[in-house]
Amino acid sequence: MPIDVPDAQHVHSGKVRDLYSLESGDLLMVVSDRISAYDHLLTPGIPDKGEILTRMSLWWFEQLADLVPNHVVSTQVPDQVRGRALVCERLDMFPVECVARGYLAGSGLLDYEATGEICGVPLPDGLVDGSRLPEPIFTPATKADIGEHDENVDFGAVVRTVGQETAEELRDLTLAIYARAEGIARGRGIILADTKLEFGARPDGTIVLADEVLTPDSSRFWPADTWRPGHAQHSYDKQFVRDWLISADSGWDRSADLPPPPLPDHIVEKTRERYVQAYEQLTGERF
Repeated sequence: MPIDVPDAQHVHSGKVRDLYSLESGDLLMVVSDRISAYDHLLTPGIPDKGEILTRMSLWWFEQLADLVPNHVVSTQVPDQVRGRALVCERLDMFPVECVARGYLAGSGLLDYEATGEICGVPLPDGLVDGSRLPEPIFTPATKADIGEHDENVDFGAVVRTVGQETAEELRDLTLAIYARAEGIARGRGIILADTKLEFGARPDGTIVLADEVLTPDSSRFWPADTWRPGHAQHSYDKQFVRDWLISADSGWDRSADLPPPPLPDHIVEKTRERYVQAYEQLTGERF
């Protein structure tokens, strides 16, 4: 449940974030320690996750400032949410998940194995789990509510949703951000396999990078020194939690209409360790 924040009115809760309206007209975005996988909210949360994601997003916004404006107005927030919240612009959000992929994994791998393409983009034969793609591709998806599943769509669906010019700008911005971030991460020994971005528009039409950016919740981070195509990669993201959920150890049947079991202490602890490691290795800062 969202917490009470003085002088702020709760307006929406997503899988991880809680949004509040401020008297200034801006939004207060609070990042919780909640974690989701396979369209389910899991219990318990991951300690410090909200603060790690917030600090990582702020670091990335700085690295990308010359490419695209972002929605951050201030980091001065009420004490109850200090360290895990931002004051942000109120934007008209585009109803599209903007995904860039440089490697084959996740739903992209499943689509490729079934059709030889991802989101209408044909790919060469012979690629395997973890393969580097010939070039990064834009693979958008619909936005899903809690308990529902994002659906990969082709570029034409984005055009029909937001118009040709805006669709092209979203695609170009997504690929430019991925290229910049992929190079930065690689220089720090991390492969950025893919990432999901969200954008909104100001009243004057300016496209703005919003929500979180390039965190372990929205991206796949792999250690560069252990990357070997042909199998699932070791990761710094929540893939670790997904893998446990579908393992025999969890006892959960994903196809059954039942919620996942609580995460055991050792999975919570190791997940936190991965988030901290990703933050420290990418930013060079201690958490």
